[in-house]
Amino acid sequence: MKVRRPRLLILVCWLMSSWISGLALPSVAAQTTEEPIQKSVVKKAEGGVLLKASSGKAPVPAPLLNTTVTMTISGLIARTTVSQEFRNPSDEWAEGVYVFPLPDQAVVDHLRMKIGERMIEGKIQERAQAKKTYNTAKAKGQPASLMEQERANIFTTSVANIAPHAPITIEIEYQEVVQYDQGRFSLRFPMVVGPRYIPGQPQNILEPSPSQHGLGWAPNTDQVPDASRITPLVQHPSHRPLNPIALHIDLAPGMLLQNIESPTHPIAITKQGTNTYHVSLQDTATYADREFELIWAPLSHDTPQASVFTEQRDGETFLFLQLMPPTATSAEQRIIPREVIFVIDTSGSMGGSSLKQAKAALTLALTRLTPNDTFNLIQFNSVTHRLYPTARLASGSRIHEAQRYVKGLKAAGGTEMQTALTHALAQGANQEASHRLRQIVFITDGLVGNEEALFAILQRDLQDRRLFTVGIGSAPNGHFMRKAAQFGKGTFTYIGTTTEVQDKMNRLFLKLEHPALTDITIQSGGSTVRNLLPNPLPDLYAGEPLTVAFQTTTLPDSITITGKQAGTHWETTQSLVDAKPRTGITVHWARQKIAQLMDQRTRQKDKTLLQQSIVELALKHHMVSRYTSLVAVDVTPVRSDAQTLHSHALKKNLPNGMQYEAIIGWPQTATPATLYLALGSIMLCLTWLWSRQHLAG
Repeated sequence: MKVRRPRLLILVCWLMSSWISGLALPSVAAQTTEEPIQKSVVKKAEGGVLLKASSGKAPVPAPLLNTTVTMTISGLIARTTVSQEFRNPSDEWAEGVYVFPLPDQAVVDHLRMKIGERMIEGKIQERAQAKKTYNTAKAKGQPASLMEQERANIFTTSVANIAPHAPITIEIEYQEVVQYDQGRFSLRFPMVVGPRYIPGQPQNILEPSPSQHGLGWAPNTDQVPDASRITPLVQHPSHRPLNPIALHIDLAPGMLLQNIESPTHPIAITKQGTNTYHVSLQDTATYADREFELIWAPLSHDTPQASVFTEQRDGETFLFLQLMPPTATSAEQRIIPREVIFVIDTSGSMGGSSLKQAKAALTLALTRLTPNDTFNLIQFNSVTHRLYPTARLASGSRIHEAQRYVKGLKAAGGTEMQTALTHALAQGANQEASHRLRQIVFITDGLVGNEEALFAILQRDLQDRRLFTVGIGSAPNGHFMRKAAQFGKGTFTYIGTTTEVQDKMNRLFLKLEHPALTDITIQSGGSTVRNLLPNPLPDLYAGEPLTVAFQTTTLPDSITITGKQAGTHWETTQSLVDAKPRTGITVHWARQKIAQLMDQRTRQKDKTLLQQSIVELALKHHMVSRYTSLVAVDVTPVRSDAQTLHSHALKKNLPNGMQYEAIIGWPQTATPATLYLALGSIMLCLTWLWSRQHLAG
């Protein structure tokens, strides 16, 4: 009897220690299992088909997805239709949930659901109401689709009641404005959502917010309350790639072209008529695993100087203006001493080709510093490290030291960007640097989930610094990169392949090294133009156009644009008399207005009025936003109550060049796993010591 009681207590202590250690398992599981965290029991299958176990029955294959993208580019406006075919390969009724990217400045305004020969047009509703409409239709057995915005560049499509062995096609239509920079037009189409690093403490999973509950691999946290909605499941690279995609572009640039190219994909180009072209992917077996970029350059004499378009709606006039800034003269190109803080992301998501691109870009940037400049270098992953405590003069020996430091950088750990950003903004804070042009060059893939917290820091602490972001990798977070540069009155440069580093960094150097056109104002009749977007107007750099939209009841004959270039006054007048009518200007203005209101959310505690204004704008212009969704319902039920509906979260590919092991190795949340493991270890030790003492007695 003396032996049995100690053995019983030993068993109890051992079970307690195992339970305490087990509290850390959600975080550990995300690091060691092949599949990231999932909300349902899922079994692996060869060939990339997601199989879901269902109450002892054979696993049910998830719907398969095929995507066709059709773009029509006319001058500066691009109209795109994304056709997503969800095909159910099983004998069961299915619901597919697919998280996917779109351009962060896209205006999504149409959703159509095609079932056989029937086409159902989607309606715009407030997000909660649209979700309710969808769920009601799903429960009644009616085919339905729902499109929701998670971020400016992340969306979710849900499709309910897909019949066995049948397809449902969802068509999404959006508009965007073509980008122009240093003699080249460009357009990007993202194809895959890169895995986001999710910081913060997990929220109570027993009481999830219905509007924020998702099927992703990460739990919602206090810093990223919708993490489960922006972390779609990832296909293991050892399996066949998923989500084949076809892309067709009709390009009518309105001018003679020098060349058309894509640095990201092989393309086929067919000339169709005078200055019109058809562009398609050369490889018919293309999968959604990287961003697509198309670049076209006009002949030198066709470089645009000004483009002005208008649209009338409900008694109001909406105007879109794109004006080229002045070309810098040799006198204006004098060298201004700079303080440059380079920040490089060395987290796990940057592993492989991304870090090679980042190191090549940073090494090249260091060579452009002059002895009159000061600089520092900050790297970050789970921790942040500075090369010097504060910025140092860019002597030859320090440049070599920095280049050796860059050469030794390796990718590992999480993306704790907030600390690195705080360090960069603190550089030079206590120094007399008023005579220097203060710049931050931020090199990262931007794959984080807490964008709004980072934007708040930038808006609060940037002061007179200029922030230039360099997006690295095959699927960077373009929304974060572009918006961060906007807050910093800098620019965003996207580098998708190593072969682009030299060209795109040289283009960035022109902007870094030469004065910008600053303090820009637009006036009409001596008064500042109202409802001007963006507001405030950004700085301009070499080869960059001023692009604005505004709303007015009476269109003025002309506007006057003023600014400062290298400290001297600059002014030009642009006539609006010959502005050309063009559809799409109204929704472009509305999209910019919603973006401005969303930016204000980071500075206001009470967001009720802002949300109401966004909803009113989005409903008026039939646009998807953070608070409005598109929903389409077929009124005819096709599934009976006796037939079970199986829901599936569709997986995505890992972005091209990204290392799967590094992503799975991320700490998914800031859970106290280490503490739990330590407590478990202590309990085991105490159990062992206690057993030795009592069994010996």
